[in-house]
Amino acid sequence: MEDKISIILFSGTVDKLLAVATIASGAAAMQKKVQIFVTFYGLLAFRKDAWKTNRRLSKDFEDFATEAMKAMEEKKVPSWLDTLKVAMEIGDVQVHACGLTMDLLAIKLEDLEPVVSDVVGVGTFVENASGGQILFI
Repeated sequence: MEDKISIILFSGTVDKLLAVATIASGAAAMQKKVQIFVTFYGLLAFRKDAWKTNRRLSKDFEDFATEAMKAMEEKKVPSWLDTLKVAMEIGDVQVHACGLTMDLLAIKLEDLEPVVSDVVGVGTFVENASGGQILFI
């Protein structure tokens, strides 16, 4: 198995976004190559400035969303986007937008945060993921 991790990010909730950014950061610190394939709701979270107003947590935890977000603010937990940017500074971390989702939702690359490097199809993602670990979040 190669020293790389590929993450499919399907969710756009803060808890899942923070988990992906944290995993990417840890993997980058361990010198692993990381690719994140953002699709559907995960892609929507990467629209420019969307991270500033996104306070949604996964359905299982929505009853605690207000408390959790307040606790993270009080403890000055970096945003998932800031954590992802640090991961990109640490190591080889790339974020790819799903081409099908981009077409379906009429989103252009310039509509997304600059951490998204390009638009690829699922075939490219699978080919790049070959030989490494794959996570679906």
